[in-house]
Amino acid sequence: MKLIAITSCSTGIAHTYMAAEALEIAAKDIGWNIKVETQGSVGAKNVLTQEDIEAADAVVIAASTSVNKDRFHGKRLYEVDVNDAIKNGQQVLKDSLQAPIYGGAKQTETIKVEKESNNNFKGIYAHLMTGVSYMIPFVVAGGIMTALSFAFGGINSEGAIAEAFKTIGGTAMGLMWAALGGYVAFSISDRPGLVPGMVAGMLASSSGSGFLGALLGGFIAGYSVLGVKKAFVKLPEKFEGLMPVLIIPVLSCIITGFLMVFVVGKPLTWLNETLTSWLTSMSGASSVVLGVILGAMMAIDLAGPIGKAAYFFGVASLTALTQGQTSPVMAAVMLSGMVPPLAMALSSTVLAKKKYTRDERESGKTAWILGLSFISEGAIPFAVADPIRVLASVTVGSAITGALSMVFNCGLAVPHGGFFVLLIPGATSNVFMMVLALAVGTVVSALLVSLWKKEK
Repeated sequence: MKLIAITSCSTGIAHTYMAAEALEIAAKDIGWNIKVETQGSVGAKNVLTQEDIEAADAVVIAASTSVNKDRFHGKRLYEVDVNDAIKNGQQVLKDSLQAPIYGGAKQTETIKVEKESNNNFKGIYAHLMTGVSYMIPFVVAGGIMTALSFAFGGINSEGAIAEAFKTIGGTAMGLMWAALGGYVAFSISDRPGLVPGMVAGMLASSSGSGFLGALLGGFIAGYSVLGVKKAFVKLPEKFEGLMPVLIIPVLSCIITGFLMVFVVGKPLTWLNETLTSWLTSMSGASSVVLGVILGAMMAIDLAGPIGKAAYFFGVASLTALTQGQTSPVMAAVMLSGMVPPLAMALSSTVLAKKKYTRDERESGKTAWILGLSFISEGAIPFAVADPIRVLASVTVGSAITGALSMVFNCGLAVPHGGFFVLLIPGATSNVFMMVLALAVGTVVSALLVSLWKKEK
């Protein structure tokens, strides 16, 4: 059999390429041919040609974001989450041969609609992840630039170079809500959703409703575009040229804008300010409990939906910072997210080599770099092979790191970068205690999994 596939995850980093590799290995084991296009953060690679598509017996889309399927009309099309491809590649490939034909006869369309109606949450999650995948580079670039402004000019960003970094970083951070709202809407209604979605994101930014406002605004914008399209479906042919340049953008912006200003904006602004005030006031036992919860969330599904919810919570805490402040929530989130790959690297390459296969020990070497880079997915190969022992062990260590980070009053002013960002002056507070919290959680998890695992 000859298959083709597309893989894509929300960040476009680890899961995208791990899923592609898993599908390629699965196809080789079965004796089939496969070509996988990866749609990562740096763009599409190994792009499928028209000849590839025509020759394929089936198409697999393993993605946690929305993927354009227009190329695949008339082909058997099977959609799964990116994690399904990583964990059970052979079964995914076999099931694809029984998938309905995309864009085929009415019967096939009925099957497809019914299938989507039973997976509404999955569709909503895919729209959310699409928006987040486009937002994260703005957040990371803006945060790192802001940190560099501290490195060059101190806490007040004094000097021409520091001021330039501050301006660039502030501009990038200012665009993240527009990117989130715009690409959530894009995922729902394709290119026409970009304008009202970005308008919704900017309205969320100016009103103070932040992440929640931009997210909800993106959904409002996307579905308002679909509503306008449906309302004008019988427009005379001579006026159809006005739809993309006048009717859709104007009406969808009016609908989205009015709902954001008069309905959504004020309640979400109040909620955002209340949440920020609560986080600022946290101390003592309550902050430790929050650290435990966020730490456990970062490890329990290794950057899956639960982990990303904790990460978004951390990023949202950055938006309320003033010059020179750091976020204890973001520090707890990032440090906890680094524990799983570092713990598995320590266990597989140092503490308990004999309890791992040769491939796992090789994965452990890579996991050192992934862990230091705050890429939690580096622990996935170990979790796939031994989910209960690995996930339970890393969750305990991550929860401890999150709690210690709060106890030590650690803080972070940037949303990503891992260990390397700790070296930038002004990006962190209590950096030595951050390293200690990370080390304790990593060692605890590594010891737990090393003692628990059985000899190979």
